[in-house]
Amino acid sequence: MSSVNGLLSAPAGSLQQQVGIAVLAKSLDFTEQQGAQMAQLLQQSVQPHLGGKLDIKV
Repeated sequence: MSSVNGLLSAPAGSLQQQVGIAVLAKSLDFTEQQGAQMAQLLQQSVQPHLGGKLDIKV
């Protein structure tokens, strides 16, 4: 509760700036996580030995 009181006593511009920075930090973390997942998916999809031959028997 003391952190809330500290935020309430801070100037409005400072609080607004702190909230903006916190939101940007969360957004950056989420974007980095998505990038890492995308890179992992791309690495898994590269399989050069697949699709090189086509064996068909009738």
